[in-house]
Amino acid sequence: MTINQAFEILAKARNPHDAKVIVENTKNFSALKIWLTAKALKKGVPVAKIIHQKWFYGLKFYTNRHTLDPRPDTETLVSAVISDCDSGLTPTILDLGTGTGCIISALVKNIYGATGVATDVSYRALRVARRNIKSLGLANKIQIIKKNFNRRGTFDTKFDIIVSNPPYIAHNDTRVNIGAGHDPKMALYAKNNGLAAYENIAKNAINWIKPNGKIYLEIGDGQLSDVKQIFTNLDWIFERTEKDLTGIDRVLIFKK
Repeated sequence: MTINQAFEILAKARNPHDAKVIVENTKNFSALKIWLTAKALKKGVPVAKIIHQKWFYGLKFYTNRHTLDPRPDTETLVSAVISDCDSGLTPTILDLGTGTGCIISALVKNIYGATGVATDVSYRALRVARRNIKSLGLANKIQIIKKNFNRRGTFDTKFDIIVSNPPYIAHNDTRVNIGAGHDPKMALYAKNNGLAAYENIAKNAINWIKPNGKIYLEIGDGQLSDVKQIFTNLDWIFERTEKDLTGIDRVLIFKK
């Protein structure tokens, strides 16, 4: 099968833009391969899941069905952390629920002297994170461990910065797009109307952060007030919010 034939089939399955991206990142143009790819497109599988890569903060990440695809909204969190780091600070960073490792990798790449710990409860996600961290040359700067954020005694050390893009979608939320159906549910949905992960982090992360340390959290649309109250009720000091490119409050920053 020629490249042009493959493009025509894939464009009909979804749209020319996605077809172009897939063709540019495909080496095998067998009829079976293209037929299976077109079938996946019709089912709403995201392009990143098909070509197994996604760019985030200028870095290329491998992704698969065991992780969320890195999203532009999350770059808001990375930018907020970088803007707060003075040139003399060499922070230690804890990433809760690392997934592909995109947040911790982007931070360590862009903050001089930064080191980090990437955690996730899914060993399959950690395999993806390990692959990305190694390919970016950060294996000596980022430790990868299987941990959750549901217990206070999870970590023996304290960090300058804690970051997290936890599951925050309510189970009955109808705004989830079709592409999210191909992401791992444990990385998307949380109990208590999407707030359970924030409740656990607010309660436990107090033991993992240094004095004057900060925590940066991605939140869902409309969750600002609820998440802010969860943290301030546990004596976290609210510092500010950051909006994403669409003007939605996307990141909350607290300090201790």
